[in-house]
Amino acid sequence: MSVANRFLRYISYDTQSNEESTTIPSTAKQWELSNQLYKECLSLFDHVEQGNDGIVYATLNATKADDSIGLLAHMDTATEISGARVEPQMIRDYDGQSITLKNGLVIDPDIYPVLKTCIHDDLIVTDGNTLLGGDDKAGIAIILTAIEQIRSLPHGKICVAFTVDEEIGRGTDTFDLQKFPVDYAYTIDGDRIDNVEYENFNAAQATITIKGTAIHPGEGKDKLVNASLLAMDFAHCIPHNQTPAHTQGREGFFHLLKLEGDVAKAKMVYIIRDHDATKFARKKALMNNVVDALNDKYGQRFSIEMHDQYHNMAEFMTDKTPVYRAKKAMARCGLEAVSIPIRGGTDGAMLSEKGLACPNLGTGTFLHHGPREFASLSKMAQMVEILVQIIKGEGI
Repeated sequence: MSVANRFLRYISYDTQSNEESTTIPSTAKQWELSNQLYKECLSLFDHVEQGNDGIVYATLNATKADDSIGLLAHMDTATEISGARVEPQMIRDYDGQSITLKNGLVIDPDIYPVLKTCIHDDLIVTDGNTLLGGDDKAGIAIILTAIEQIRSLPHGKICVAFTVDEEIGRGTDTFDLQKFPVDYAYTIDGDRIDNVEYENFNAAQATITIKGTAIHPGEGKDKLVNASLLAMDFAHCIPHNQTPAHTQGREGFFHLLKLEGDVAKAKMVYIIRDHDATKFARKKALMNNVVDALNDKYGQRFSIEMHDQYHNMAEFMTDKTPVYRAKKAMARCGLEAVSIPIRGGTDGAMLSEKGLACPNLGTGTFLHHGPREFASLSKMAQMVEILVQIIKGEGI
């Protein structure tokens, strides 16, 4: 089956995760794709197992002496926008002009210059009402298409895993490394197919709860305290130039992910990101300091719960063998490889911290987590060949 047909099949599944849930996986609908992948893997691998957490593990036994290599992708889609009832639209031989989606939304290459790297590619876009699901169903499609080709070639042991709940930072919480016995691995969960990523954000999430005092507004003089207005005060204390709209490259940020509330109570959910561990620690300290300062100003009305989500894999990537192997494979495919830091994180970051070196590779899909997300079928097919070359390992 072609990578395009696989991809179109997988994006028909709504697998959006839910950070408010306490189940594993966080949404029952992820099981539908998990079950489908389990069935497909039975005909491709020597051993397949589906965990009670929804993770699918599959192993292809070695036919030659070589490093054992792992490949991973995740099933769930982002929480910001629905992945239900995706209506993919095909654009053949993209001409480099603005793309108007079915609902009138425009993808302008002057605003989103990554489109200019896809001229003459065949693209898949949405109708503008949902995300596409390239993050990371493209990774799944690429891996399984590559496995079909690799089966007939000499290869070392290959382990594949499809995880759940990566988008909410839980992709490796229940991951069983004993079922994934490899020397190193790759997540296929990025965008550019010439990028071997082994540096990512340190990440934390903070939930700020604010207590107000509700009373009839007609009698509110010196009594009413509006929790929603206090939330706005908190937001104003966060440096405006350190938000995602004003940062790039290795610059970290504070991102207000969710704000809800009324007069009596409000809740804010922030994510905190920085590549540099010292700056990351300062950002977390700033959040606590703002809470303390506003409690001094308003009384004890603010509380904060903060936890780390993952750390920069560069701190744990002591062996660069998987990086070198991937770059040599890209060179054999005619690409000049780069290593640009990820402005995000992957399952690979957490696996690297657990001792399994796991850099990230691209999928040929772009503008993730929004309705302008699109996939280059041409680049997805190239990524299949890159994986084949990684497994072949010539010149390593």
